[in-house]
Amino acid sequence: MADDGDVYELYRYVPSLPAALVACVVFALLTIGHIWRMARSKTWFCIPFIIGGLFEFIGYIGRCLSHFDKEALGPFIIQSLLILLGPALYAASVYMVLGRIISALDAERLSLVPARWQTRLFVCGDVLSFLTQMAGGGIQASGSLSGMHTGEKIIIVGLFMQIVFFGVFTATSLVFNRRIRRHPTTLSTENRFPWQHLLYMLYAVSILILVRSVFRVVEYLQGNAGYLLRHELYLYVFDAVLMALCMAIFLFYHPSRIHAGRGNANVIPMRDSERLPSKESDSRAGLV
Repeated sequence: MADDGDVYELYRYVPSLPAALVACVVFALLTIGHIWRMARSKTWFCIPFIIGGLFEFIGYIGRCLSHFDKEALGPFIIQSLLILLGPALYAASVYMVLGRIISALDAERLSLVPARWQTRLFVCGDVLSFLTQMAGGGIQASGSLSGMHTGEKIIIVGLFMQIVFFGVFTATSLVFNRRIRRHPTTLSTENRFPWQHLLYMLYAVSILILVRSVFRVVEYLQGNAGYLLRHELYLYVFDAVLMALCMAIFLFYHPSRIHAGRGNANVIPMRDSERLPSKESDSRAGLV
């Protein structure tokens, strides 16, 4: 028999049916919860998050099917591609939440990245990461040995891009949090919505996605015969569980709270700009 490192195997174990079924149920329930919350609050920018939940759900259906035939390429590609891409869709909605918090607090001047560019920058980066990972998965779908290895390398590039953009996003969030605490706007002191809780939600969700992305990078760097791909447990601990927590936290601290008490869920008034210090006074105050 050839050395394991010379043979590409779709699975180096029989995928657990009970674990996959539990994951399917959990992601189905969480996705339904997000659909209900979005429809009720009309927070349509959460659509990518919901699609990410659907990806996870369908991905684990693929693992259920693989339990019965671990050599079947179709179910393997379904689970490999959709479970891989789901978090990138979560990220798209997460990026849009920060911009809405900043606008709702009339605090654009406190943002490290100009508010008008913030969502575009991070979402475009996320889309680029998504497409790169999807391209890698598409190449793997060819089923050839060279395609599998080439696809792995491309996926690693996409995951690194995701980590970089999430790192910059987290830094932007932290800087904004620091600045608004030191230089609060009128709207931030009126407590019209729990913006601090929403920022903490963004930190928690971002950390979960970052840890999961690092796990995936290490998994792919180890290769098809690596330790992580030999043990199914790690997929559930560092991917399924973390992403289920991500969905649960986002659902509990839903961004619909940004618009709580406001007349129009899609319109955020900018009412106290005239009461904010000028840029010159920001400079004298040592705004950083």
